[in-house]
Amino acid sequence: MDGIRVVEVAQWWFVPSAGAVLADWGADVIKVEHPVTGDPQRGLVTSGYFPDTGGVNFMMEQSNRGKRSVGIDIGNPGGRETLMKLVETADVFLTNFLTPARTRLRIDVDDIRAINPKIIYAIGHGQGRRGPDADKGGYDAASFWSRGGIAHALTPPDAKTPIMQRAAFGDSIGGMTTAGGVAGALFHRERTGEATVVDVSLLGTAMWVVAPDIVMSMLTDKGMPKTNRYEAPNPIVNSYPTKDGRWVFLSMLQPDRYWADFCKHIGRPDLITDERYKDGISRYQNRQACVAELDAVFAAKTLAEWRVALQDVEGVWAPMQSTREVSDDVQALANGYLSDVDRDGTRFRLVASPVQFDEATPGLTPAPEMGQHTEEVLLSIGLAWEDLAALKESGAIS
Repeated sequence: MDGIRVVEVAQWWFVPSAGAVLADWGADVIKVEHPVTGDPQRGLVTSGYFPDTGGVNFMMEQSNRGKRSVGIDIGNPGGRETLMKLVETADVFLTNFLTPARTRLRIDVDDIRAINPKIIYAIGHGQGRRGPDADKGGYDAASFWSRGGIAHALTPPDAKTPIMQRAAFGDSIGGMTTAGGVAGALFHRERTGEATVVDVSLLGTAMWVVAPDIVMSMLTDKGMPKTNRYEAPNPIVNSYPTKDGRWVFLSMLQPDRYWADFCKHIGRPDLITDERYKDGISRYQNRQACVAELDAVFAAKTLAEWRVALQDVEGVWAPMQSTREVSDDVQALANGYLSDVDRDGTRFRLVASPVQFDEATPGLTPAPEMGQHTEEVLLSIGLAWEDLAALKESGAIS
């Protein structure tokens, strides 16, 4: 996307993470922030919600790397005029401001298109642009995780409290989806000359993620079955605890294809011809006994030992890793799924966006400080030093 300019008027993680992906892909992403308060996510790490991270504001770094920050008060007449000068030079306008705010600030689709008719207007919502809740705010824990059916689908029936998502879980999925939508809109514009509006909501993203459950529930009026691990219909699609309290997950969806090879690798070739387990139907009929048998087998070795024993097994399996272990996963390292970033001598790693082009990992740069590039960007679009001085005097820019 070299040569594509994105103007981002957005906060928190959802839409800004789309800007980060577009920056990974080479776009010039200009993040417009209030010159005094900035993106409120900047204060999240220091709010006490997260443990000390050695001065690295990882929430901002992960979702805003590679951008340039311009401090503009778009509620100030001079600030809005300055924003529109930026819009004139842009290919994409990214926002997640609610309709009342967009109307008040005059940054809705028609306002932006009046300045730049060919701009792609991309907007992220909680619940979509239409309907009674279109103008209501939404975070991913609410609009994506809870309202979107994911929490209900993943919380066990006997749980005393709901399962809660991890930080920015739905936001990250929605951000990647938005970046893909922008890419599609740019392709459409390249082919037809027509600029489109890209809409992505957290609710719609959740429904896509949990689509099998939703479609099945409409066809059967029942949710996707929630079976406990002791009742797994196919015992080699199941999780098993190891000697050291870790877990191994088997995902061998063709039971008769993989059963014999699996039994050899776990050191139990006798199970291949055992009448109770000799084929998929038998294993289903005796699933509780089969799971108990495999429980005993896996409990006899540590996860490290199972990594060795299952290294060459034909079927798919995976260790249940912590996020810290994932950061050292040999495949993650070999494929460049993490990128080193240097901020003033402090080195840390960020997760690269998952799409690679020609097997190349994007080189990441740190997230900008608030308003770090105000003068650089505004001078590049034709403003003079005298203009900047007057705008600063009026409070329009930082």
